[in-house]
Amino acid sequence: MRTNQLIIALFQRFCWLDEGLQARLRARGWPDISRPQSMVMTNIVTGVVRPSDIARNLGLSRQAVHNTINQMVDLGIVQLAPDPTDRRHMIVSLTETGARMRQDAQRAMDGLGDQLAERLGHDRFDALLAALEADWGDNMEQPA
Repeated sequence: MRTNQLIIALFQRFCWLDEGLQARLRARGWPDISRPQSMVMTNIVTGVVRPSDIARNLGLSRQAVHNTINQMVDLGIVQLAPDPTDRRHMIVSLTETGARMRQDAQRAMDGLGDQLAERLGHDRFDALLAALEADWGDNMEQPA
């Protein structure tokens, strides 16, 4: 089995994308953001806005996610507000500055996708994307 190669390859390619994204954002004048901040932003953009849900998605403690969100509040890219549907919870959203950063990030990711398609070939890129977007089902069960 090449399972060790799979996890290492997926992680290395994720880092390649994240580093390319960070470099492009830096070139546009945005401050450096950490990988956890980037992952929090990804959750927000996909509609996951409760810190506890973000923590669960990332496999981090709620305290770690709150610390990360507070750093992002200090940078002026997100804001926290009471959840209008349940005042016991907070929700995090992008500020106007965060929304502009997100637009630049989307352009950067589009450019990285184009670059990768050129390097791999469009057919291989499409196959890679299809494999990653396929329904992988529930987490694999442990053998009995």
